[in-house]
Amino acid sequence: MSKDSSEGKSDGNFALDIKNYKLLAIGFGVIILGFILMAGGGSDDPNVFNEDIYGFRRITLAPIVVLAGFAFEVYAIMKK
Repeated sequence: MSKDSSEGKSDGNFALDIKNYKLLAIGFGVIILGFILMAGGGSDDPNVFNEDIYGFRRITLAPIVVLAGFAFEVYAIMKK
């Protein structure tokens, strides 16, 4: 195998390959998406309570997306 045909392979200088960094970027994007899903639901008036803060998206879906993103980050780091 020549040195030119080793795309995606580490040459010994770096701990991770370019493929790992791409997977890390994807995982980071999933985590950011989860935090975006958590945003909102507040009220402009502090005397008025907004029930949207307890919606499915903010209480259930967003934390699952964030945890999935962190799990994907671990996979991206451990992938050989």
